[in-house]
Amino acid sequence: MSIIPYAAPTIGPDGLTVPSYQSILQDNVEAYLNIFGQNQVVDPSSAIYQLLSILSIKMSDVCQALQLAYNQSSPQTAVGAGLDRDVKMNGLARNPFTYSTCPVTLTGTAGTIVTNGFAQDVNGNLWAIPSPTTIVGGSVTVVATCTTPGAVVAEPGQISIVSSLVNGWTAVTNASAATPGDPVETDSQLRARQSISVALPSLTTLDSTIAAVLAVPGVVRVAPGYPTSGGPGTSIENPTGSIDSWGNPAHSVSIVADGGTDAAVAQAIYGARGIGPLTHGTTSVLVTDPQTGYQMTVSFYRPTNLPAFVNIVLVGYGNTPTTAQIAAVQTAVVNYLNSLAIGEQISIGALYFEVMNVNPNISNPPFGIQSLQVGTTVADSTTASTTNTSPTITVALATGIANGQLVIGAGIPPNTFVTGYTSGTSVTLTNNCTATASGVPVTFITVGTSDIAMPNFYYAAEGITANVEVSAS
Repeated sequence: MSIIPYAAPTIGPDGLTVPSYQSILQDNVEAYLNIFGQNQVVDPSSAIYQLLSILSIKMSDVCQALQLAYNQSSPQTAVGAGLDRDVKMNGLARNPFTYSTCPVTLTGTAGTIVTNGFAQDVNGNLWAIPSPTTIVGGSVTVVATCTTPGAVVAEPGQISIVSSLVNGWTAVTNASAATPGDPVETDSQLRARQSISVALPSLTTLDSTIAAVLAVPGVVRVAPGYPTSGGPGTSIENPTGSIDSWGNPAHSVSIVADGGTDAAVAQAIYGARGIGPLTHGTTSVLVTDPQTGYQMTVSFYRPTNLPAFVNIVLVGYGNTPTTAQIAAVQTAVVNYLNSLAIGEQISIGALYFEVMNVNPNISNPPFGIQSLQVGTTVADSTTASTTNTSPTITVALATGIANGQLVIGAGIPPNTFVTGYTSGTSVTLTNNCTATASGVPVTFITVGTSDIAMPNFYYAAEGITANVEVSAS
């Protein structure tokens, strides 16, 4: 491969261009020969070549530093501290990490005071108990804070270890899942926020309204506008004089915002919506104009979460997929579902990609996909009695149960479906139950292998770990 001839650092349409180490070295060798004669021996084993190499490396290092310094001047290419400095011009700052929190119940002797206490989850993370905490009547529920920053996950029952030796404190548990914290905002996330901030003075009032709502603290996403069948307009803007196919009133805007307080979102819509349009949605807030004192009701939507149920069976190429690989696939699928835009359909192809992308080497993967099914339609949610090693359960109420439906519930293994059902409350499953219990919540879901569209533009797919089953064949 030929070496590009040396050229001094220049700034052109593509930004700053600097020479490579090889071109610098080649230019230095040619300059040496031009000075001392072409008959000089300059090969990699010679002393002069080694000296020229050292000098060329140092010159290349300077050029690379120059490239980095140039890149740090733009939020599109800056990284780390350089990006932090750039976004300050927009009045922004990188969001710091936060800690996960979770309600936990402490059990022990009444009157026991827990000072500087810690509970531990099954993954070894410590959770700080508010200090002091007094156990009243044998138990007390408080909100524990994880000592590990970022999105630490704890499912119900996983914070179960008393880590501090306190006389009278005997047990701890969490009935509900933890609320994950946030890691330090990444460079890509900060760039996205910076782009939103400069979009506020946009070309259209609708773009400006969306940017204003996205800039509200706590707002994580706003529904994009999907084209209206037959037009004109989109799912969040109806410019016509009649109700559109989405159900939006004439001459209205229908913003869908996830996060932020109702008052802050409504104020942002009021300030950027433009002149005349009706604001439409199921959440309404009375907004007062800061200049005139005039009051107006601003309406918008909050997204309606639609739980997605996914059943995946992995197949190992040589070895059975490990527990860690299964957990990683489950996490990747949950993250994909929760990353979808409001109103965006669930893509089977994207699910396959997310699963296979967990493989460390996609060209030589240790596992593949035997089957993958997804659904959002719940045929029945009821309670059941299960018997260990038996494939038969007895449900409290059978409504909509049919063969082929996915069954999710405690004591029911992943990849379990209804089989041979005709009528009544006795339901036969494709797998044996793993526990004997009564009153177990169970869900029957219709699943398939097709993309799933949201019922309307204000619905959002929701990924929950318990609803994403991953197993190995």
